[in-house]
Amino acid sequence: MKRLMKIYLEKPELAAVVFLLLLLVVFQIRSNGVFLNPQNLRGMLGLLPEMGLVAIGVTLLMICGEFDLSVGSVFALTPMTMAVLLAAGVPFAPAFAAGLALAALIGFINGFITIRFAIPSFITTLGMMFIARSLTVVISGGFPPVLPANSLPKWLFTVYVGPGDLFRMSFFWFLAVAVLVTVLLSRTNFGNWVRATGGFLPAAQSMGIPTARVKIACFMICSVLAGFAGTIQVMRLGAPLPSIGEGLELQAVSAAVIGGTSLLGGIGTIFGGIVGAALIRVIDNGLVLSQVDANWFKMAIGFLTIFAVVVNAWMRKRARAIKVET
Repeated sequence: MKRLMKIYLEKPELAAVVFLLLLLVVFQIRSNGVFLNPQNLRGMLGLLPEMGLVAIGVTLLMICGEFDLSVGSVFALTPMTMAVLLAAGVPFAPAFAAGLALAALIGFINGFITIRFAIPSFITTLGMMFIARSLTVVISGGFPPVLPANSLPKWLFTVYVGPGDLFRMSFFWFLAVAVLVTVLLSRTNFGNWVRATGGFLPAAQSMGIPTARVKIACFMICSVLAGFAGTIQVMRLGAPLPSIGEGLELQAVSAAVIGGTSLLGGIGTIFGGIVGAALIRVIDNGLVLSQVDANWFKMAIGFLTIFAVVVNAWMRKRARAIKVET
């Protein structure tokens, strides 16, 4: 029994799962059974990938011991770049690749400046957040270009499939990325390097781990996933808006923290970040269906973030206190 309790306390993402299940029950009751009906689930699962992909990247980067506050701006800049190129007559594939390449470049710049000049990533990416948002507005020319409807493979991202058309294609992209990054973090040397770099940097360096390259790689993955998520949203909306993604960076950090990722680095799971993102989507949707003023949404997320940090710290402390005989 002690062993099971210790295992549970050492995995704060399991507490997030329990809380998610509890919220599902509460909102199902308060919405008179509407919350879990197929139509509402279809809507929630259709929006989850856009938030979830950003949360995966931010979670990976936080495990590596860094932050990225520019993901919300990259979320907007990547599809805007693609849309401008499409409007200029560039085919979809190179325009899409160019948008993701720009996202990767921004991630590289964030990582390089942070490491080369020993600047806190909070400051580096805060500056990049303003730069990327400004670039988004500038290249749009003030009038966001309309995506050419006939030449885009929107079905790759937006069409509903599966039993009862419950899932968008974007959900399967999201699942594929989640599995890939989870395997990368848990089954490869790179994943071990990420945890070691975020857990205790001097020890990782003394072991010969290329910590600078590891951090830059995580910055780049984080930015690319944010850009990909933004592209999916723009495919769904049909037009790139310069304002999309505002505030998304803080929601992504909250999702990672709620899912058990340590603010100090070295601890966390991709699954936890996904559960945190799902919790945010559930709260957003559940408050509306429960006829609660939508202005309470940010307060709920803020409270949940602080609560998660306190509970996670308590769980880890209790786990260390439990002695299990081997």
